[in-house]
Amino acid sequence: MSINRQRRRVACLEDLDPLGRALLPKALWEFAAAGVEANLSRDANRTAFDDIWLHPRVLRDVSERTIEQTLFGKTYAAPFGIAPMGSSAMFGYRADLNFARAAKAANIPFILSGSSLIRMETILDANPDVWFQAYVDSDRDLITSLTARAWQAGVRHLVITVDVPVPGNRGPSLRSGFSYPIRPSSRLAFDALAHPRWLFGTFLKTLLTDGLPHLENTGPERGLPMMSLNAPKRSQIHARLNWDDMAWLRAHWQGKLLIKGVLSPADAALAAQTGLDGLIVSNHGGRQLDAAVPPLNVLGAIAAEKAHMSILFDSGIRRGTDVLKALALGADFVFAGRPFLYAAALGEQAGVAHAIGLLAAEVDRNVALLGCTNLADVGERLGTE
Repeated sequence: MSINRQRRRVACLEDLDPLGRALLPKALWEFAAAGVEANLSRDANRTAFDDIWLHPRVLRDVSERTIEQTLFGKTYAAPFGIAPMGSSAMFGYRADLNFARAAKAANIPFILSGSSLIRMETILDANPDVWFQAYVDSDRDLITSLTARAWQAGVRHLVITVDVPVPGNRGPSLRSGFSYPIRPSSRLAFDALAHPRWLFGTFLKTLLTDGLPHLENTGPERGLPMMSLNAPKRSQIHARLNWDDMAWLRAHWQGKLLIKGVLSPADAALAAQTGLDGLIVSNHGGRQLDAAVPPLNVLGAIAAEKAHMSILFDSGIRRGTDVLKALALGADFVFAGRPFLYAAALGEQAGVAHAIGLLAAEVDRNVALLGCTNLADVGERLGTE
């Protein structure tokens, strides 16, 4: 499907889900869409928004409103960005590059995943403002080599994911054979053949132009191939990483340093004491610990511990009202993932641009309907005044 040809079918981010499901092989769809175990946290991330109500004011002049938001000294056109998502280029042709280009054109941030399949140097050439998210263990030599590469590439905002000491129990992906690397099988082959638009428009197109996808940004050199019969499984255990490592990294990284995956006010206080520039309140989209609290439910308590830091938020953003509710509860900025992934799969850069435009239009419209002229006033709409 071309987003441009079928724009009427994609009138909001939620419209992307069924279209993405129809396009993608089942194994890929489940890898993106599923959480862990019973999907309690994934589903609660969405329903948490249903418990927050806003209180509009009327007869306010909203003709000169703005939804611009400043973060780390840069003013963005909207208060949301594109979250890091691993293996995105398996879903849409050169998806990370299309995220970067669309984000630059729209003047919003994009966080490149450490599990991405396109070299960070290529991404930063297309958009020098791209942030980088990394999975690291406590081997400080490896941390040094990876961060040195990131700095040389132009990264100035480094995000360390801290809620993955061990992999989550992602049953659908395990059953379908989607892992790092993917083990080719007749089941996966039939799955791909049953989805020819994806097979020809993404997978075979990638093989012909870029070769077999690899994890490109897990270390100083190219990592594992995405598909292999005999390559070793990717090591995903970061059980030794601790606050001392973060303090050490803070002393060695010259740019902005954030952690992603915080759900505790006590951890937010420790992040501030460590001198971090910010944190992302997140439960990994419900993909790590099932029954982990929805980030929205703890956002206010975490924001109370922010000190000098910026508080960012992800997990469950689908609507403009979601963005405004998170901002009203104390977030300085929000990020969305899955909808932009499906947009990239369906329409490459044009698809991502369309999705950004839809969410920005909803935020702008809802600011006006609340009787606000800027995002700073939205917090007042949680009460009745």
